[in-house]
Amino acid sequence: MLSGPIGNETVRAGVTHTSVTEMTAGPDYDKDGGDAGTVVVTRTKTVTKRPNLYRVLLLNDDYTPMEFVIHVVESFFQKNREEATRIMLHVHHHGVGECGIYTYEVAETKVTQVMDFARRHQHPLQCVMEKK
Repeated sequence: MLSGPIGNETVRAGVTHTSVTEMTAGPDYDKDGGDAGTVVVTRTKTVTKRPNLYRVLLLNDDYTPMEFVIHVVESFFQKNREEATRIMLHVHHHGVGECGIYTYEVAETKVTQVMDFARRHQHPLQCVMEKK
């Protein structure tokens, strides 16, 4: 039996597609080198790449009340009171604190929501995202 793989690989939007074409001579294979009965089989293997993750950070300022920061962390990052207080204190003492790690779209949405909420309440609270 005569066989051999011929392969190629393409990458689109973080997904790798590998195609392998295998040519095999069937039972009607002509011993003189003919290709009677040749079968072509194509298999595709899809490998999904994990999305990049981003850290959502709150930055300290001298004007935003601590209670407001706790409320923001509880409301937008689904943290309980104790965890929200811990994050707020970390922001207060270190100048920056991580609220969560998300995919790009989710992180971008959370940053926008927090910034809009802070502006509506006339606070200069800053929320940013950075690649992990």
